[in-house]
Amino acid sequence: MPKFPVRCLILAFLALAGPGADYACAQGFQTSVPSAILIDAGTNTVLFEKGADEFTKPASTVKILTAELIFQALVEGRLHLDDEFAVSEHAWRTGGAPAGGSAMFLALNSRARVEDLLRGLVIQSGNDAAITLAEGLAGSEEAFVTRMNKRAAELGLVKSRFGNPWGMDGPDQKVTAREMAKIAAHIIKTYPQFYGYFGEKEFTWNKIRQQNRNPLLTMSIGADGLKTGNIDKESGYGLVGSATQDGRRLIVAIYGAKSAKERAEEARKLLQWGFRNFEEKELFKAGEPVGPAQVYGGTQGSVELSAKEDIKVLLPRGANERLMGKIVYEGPVLAPVEAGTPVGRLEIKRGAAVVLEQPLQTSAAVEQGSLPRRAFDAIYESAAAAIHQKLSGKK
Repeated sequence: MPKFPVRCLILAFLALAGPGADYACAQGFQTSVPSAILIDAGTNTVLFEKGADEFTKPASTVKILTAELIFQALVEGRLHLDDEFAVSEHAWRTGGAPAGGSAMFLALNSRARVEDLLRGLVIQSGNDAAITLAEGLAGSEEAFVTRMNKRAAELGLVKSRFGNPWGMDGPDQKVTAREMAKIAAHIIKTYPQFYGYFGEKEFTWNKIRQQNRNPLLTMSIGADGLKTGNIDKESGYGLVGSATQDGRRLIVAIYGAKSAKERAEEARKLLQWGFRNFEEKELFKAGEPVGPAQVYGGTQGSVELSAKEDIKVLLPRGANERLMGKIVYEGPVLAPVEAGTPVGRLEIKRGAAVVLEQPLQTSAAVEQGSLPRRAFDAIYESAAAAIHQKLSGKK
């Protein structure tokens, strides 16, 4: 059987939002930070990006992934909010008061509840809380880092790498704004029962009252959580945040701001611009055929693909623009195949930028075809693979 190549089916959409509009509003925003992305959480539409795939230092925003691993363990029953973890000398000396960084001021050899440690992690940005949670869940900080990178791969992060759970700089600690926004979106959607910790404005531990470091929470723009980060002036100031207005949620990630003030202002301006300048348009309803995929060895030569949820995009208000879509899958699909089988994805582009990626699945089942049909498909695919290799210059 030939090795199936990645196949693409090109689609085109004319998204109408009103007469006489100008697409320039989608390009009109400028930001001073080197790396930024703004995403609509409901449709996964990318509204703005600049340097979103460039590597940057996450600093304390890495604690978003640290929290995700704890949330996952809580949901799966491997951990409980009332469980207690011991504060090791490593956690105390490296991340606590003696280190001089952000801490929830855990006492050496004391014990703390998981829920308190989570609050210390996401509200006070406690490095000691991060290390204590990592050691408590995985046995050691190093073992937890292994889990972080494994989890990142499971969540579809293909570029970011993690070297510690609290934000210390190092060669193994590098992320992109796009992938940090992706983690945030996952947490908001998957763990609504825990996401609220990110929005709590203060937390008191060891008789020390500290306020949440996220400046968006005090700006009356609907912000409700996630994290800031900063190591030094050279690395810049970063922020991953989210806000809701009129039932719409946006997620922003920015890195490389020159000051805490610039970080707060650029994030605020991005969010406000996104809320004011875009409106939602539906492309396909859930279950509606998006396009066909070829089938190998089946009773029919193709199967329609659809999405589990409505496929929607956000477009600049009043814009008339042509969007290009591409169904990407490795195929043909091998029969037999059941209805609802994941098969590739739909990519929607505005110009050169991918603004939406939506998983697709088979809309119906396809049974295995007769022996002559399978033989014909095998010959056809072998010839197609040979042509593909020749055109690609492969031997």
